Amino acid sequence: MTRSSIQDVSNLLRAWRGGDDAVLEELMPRVYSELHRLAHLYMRRERAGHVLQTTALVNEAFIRLVDAREVDWQDRAHFFAISSNVMRRILASYARSRGGRKGSGNVMKVSLDDGLVMPSQPDIGLDKLDDALTALSKFDPRKTKVVEMRFFGGLTVEETAEVLKVSHETVERDWRLARVWLLKELRS
Repeated sequence: MTRSSIQDVSNLLRAWRGGDDAVLEELMPRVYSELHRLAHLYMRRERAGHVLQTTALVNEAFIRLVDAREVDWQDRAHFFAISSNVMRRILASYARSRGGRKGSGNVMKVSLDDGLVMPSQPDIGLDKLDDALTALSKFDPRKTKVVEMRFFGGLTVEETAEVLKVSHETVERDWRLARVWLLKELRS
């Protein structure tokens, strides 16, 4: 995406927030492919034969985002950070609703390992990860946002720093510390 199209998306988000419903028709095609890419990242971690499909996840997330008019959209990166959070919550809710049924095949498996934390990290259910992130957010909301943006949203360190208005080094440090804390929390 070019710098001007990124700026166009940011301007459309602000216009939408300002009450211009007509821009939604112009905004949707510009963000749909990225939303679909995010949803695909989530869904490829799901078990085979999962009831939800990538497009259904995108549609559900978009419905929830349309209802989030009160959000003060900063820019495109902020939109996708919130979008990834919405998708995480949809799938975590789905995993919890399926958790009471027989078999463990209904749990989404995720891995926090990208070389900075123990390389032999076992897979973790999304519902458990969501619970751990909720616990982390109670005493360090910024680290939770960093995990949501980087792991779930696929944002770069630079994009995450821009959204959170912190330095790249702060994002990298938060990312490392949050993953260590989450791994410890998930193992206990």
